[in-house]
Amino acid sequence: MSTGTVKFFNNSKGFGFIKDNESDKEYFVHVSGLNDEVRENDEVSFDLQEGKKGLNAINVKLV
Repeated sequence: MSTGTVKFFNNSKGFGFIKDNESDKEYFVHVSGLNDEVRENDEVSFDLQEGKKGLNAINVKLV
């Protein structure tokens, strides 16, 4: 499981991006991949899953 920071999340559109703490890469996250409600700058843990356009964050939880 990776950890990171929610860089951007749009509640009305249901998606955002998480910046990985170790690699500084950014991953797409869809509302369907959230276990907790998140806001920008929240610290989260997440898993990665291959999506249509690259890796997506799933099982996103607040830490």
